[in-house]
Parts: sequence; structure tokens; C-alpha cells
Amino acid sequence: MALALAMGADFMMLGRYFARFDESPTRKLLVGGTYVKEYWGEGSNRARNWQRYDDGGKGGKMAFEEGVDSYVPYAGNLKDGLDVSLAKVKATMCSCGSSSIEEFQQKARLVVVSSTSIIEGGAHDVIQKENDRTAR
Repeated sequence: MALALAMGADFMMLGRYFARFDESPTRKLLVGGTYVKEYWGEGSNRARNWQRYDDGGKGGKMAFEEGVDSYVPYAGNLKDGLDVSLAKVKATMCSCGSSSIEEFQQKARLVVVSSTSIIEGGAHDVIQKENDRTAR
């Protein structure tokens, strides 16, 4: 979200984000030992119908599928997840010295970093406690 805003976005499509939460109308399933929620993209065969996607030709059939029918990791309660997401966006804006989205879009700078610098920038050469891993 922060990257989209930094790059100049005024809004974001967040269907997959919201699909992960309890409030989404899709089923919560246990797949491979992990809880997931069903998700399908707007252009998937599951979501499409000829009234919404008629290209004006005979039969009203789309030539190809644009979205996927898949699963997204289950994320629990929407309020809790949204609170964390907004806190992360605000922290990123603060790191750039910005107090508004407009100021963030002016001040933010994207920098290409190596995978090694990402590892070195995080916790390394330690054994993390079990409850620290689940807090992420």
C-alpha cells in the first residue's frame, strides 16, 4: 500500500487484501495445514458473466481469462488487520518525513536494494523466540 501511494496512487484495488478477513463472504478452509480463504479475481471464469463482460460479438463470450480462482492466507478480524496495515503505512510515511499523502508522494524515494541488504537489515545470527515469529 505504501509503495502504491509513494508512486502517486490516489486509490488502490484491494479485493485480495479484504478477501483474507473473517468479514469476507468466502469460506475459510484448511489447506496443507494452513487456513486460507477462497479468492477469485474479477476477470476469472468464476466471476465473469456475459452481461458484465459482453464484448459486443455473437454469443457474448470472452476469449480469455484475466483473473485467477485461488486461495489467500487467512488473516482473522478485519479491524485488527486494518489497524496493523494503517500503522505500517503511517510508519513508512513518517520515515520519509511526511504527514500527508501528498507530501509522501513528493518526498518518497524508491531505492533498489540487494537481497543481501534486506537480510542484513533484519534480525540475523539470532534464534528468534516462537512468539516473535507469529507476531509478524
